[in-house]
Amino acid sequence: MEQAKTAIILGATGLTGGILLDKLIKDDRYRKIKVFGRNHVSQKSEKIEEYLINLFELEKVQELFTGDEVFCCIGTTKSKTPDKELYRKIDFGIPATAAKLARRNKVDTFMVISALGADEESNIFYNKVKGEMEGAVMEQKISNTYILQPSLIAGDRAENRFMESIFIKLMKLGNHLLIGNLKKYRSIEPEEIANAMQYLANHPYESGRIESDKIKAFSNTSA
Repeated sequence: MEQAKTAIILGATGLTGGILLDKLIKDDRYRKIKVFGRNHVSQKSEKIEEYLINLFELEKVQELFTGDEVFCCIGTTKSKTPDKELYRKIDFGIPATAAKLARRNKVDTFMVISALGADEESNIFYNKVKGEMEGAVMEQKISNTYILQPSLIAGDRAENRFMESIFIKLMKLGNHLLIGNLKKYRSIEPEEIANAMQYLANHPYESGRIESDKIKAFSNTSA
């Protein structure tokens, strides 16, 4: 039997990160789950080892940043974080620092949630930041690096964003119209992303960027 593993989750109080934490708690392949963040998670488990920290100062706890896998579920939105400097600190700074620490501490699996359309050459600020983050993560050359690029993420959020919820519902209704090469633009459930992350952590696959339709395919494969 394989030795039980230690996972690290950043963003476990968020939509996708919380679902992933639930899954790893139930997964016998994991002995310990290290959670780094500002707030306590709602889940209770002997597996959970919580570290309440400012994620902008992640390097201060690098000696604790040890394990088998890092799941970076950190991310914000334009509406939630209109300040571009702060947005960049969150969506670029935290994942890039986490990847550096993972490499230093010889963690050989790193995965991060990016976005479909990420491109460091983009004229769109938000796409550019995501693209630059992907580049910074890939530069670390961690053996198993998976950059997940979901399309619009559906699901119920804690924040009440009325117009966004309407748009998500409309996208869901139109999903069946997106076929062939357009399938990757279908909205995606946070549970599908969490399923794919859990699967990739436990099954060999080529490192690199994984678009939304491929995320769905991994989700449909038993973890």
